[in-house]
Amino acid sequence: QVQLVESGGGLVQPGGSLRLSCAASGFTLDYYNVAWFRQAPGKEREGISCVSRSDSSTDYADSVKGRFSISRDSAKNTVYLQMNNLKPEDTAVYFCAASAGENYCSGYIPHEYDYWGQGTQVAVSS
Repeated sequence: QVQLVESGGGLVQPGGSLRLSCAASGFTLDYYNVAWFRQAPGKEREGISCVSRSDSSTDYADSVKGRFSISRDSAKNTVYLQMNNLKPEDTAVYFCAASAGENYCSGYIPHEYDYWGQGTQVAVSS
């Protein structure tokens, strides 16, 4: 069974850090572009980071560039999102998604992603 499971969310103070995990089962995540999306209450889903399947090149949205870092651990079939210097506006449900449709990440188009996790809540608040 193909499955993606996010974990690592929680409540942190502004300036704090979290590491989110996206663990795959039933398929090899290395062969997929893997993106992190987030959705805040009342807002549309936005793509924030992606790691490509071809060469593991990475991409970041301007809102998180310099603060977040995406990486793969092939042995664990897992992709991580390290989030540093968190801000209240980072509060959202965070989703990982996998796509085999392209060689490189492009555009954060949700329908291009075949598999989605259920999301993990991140709350940044004092």
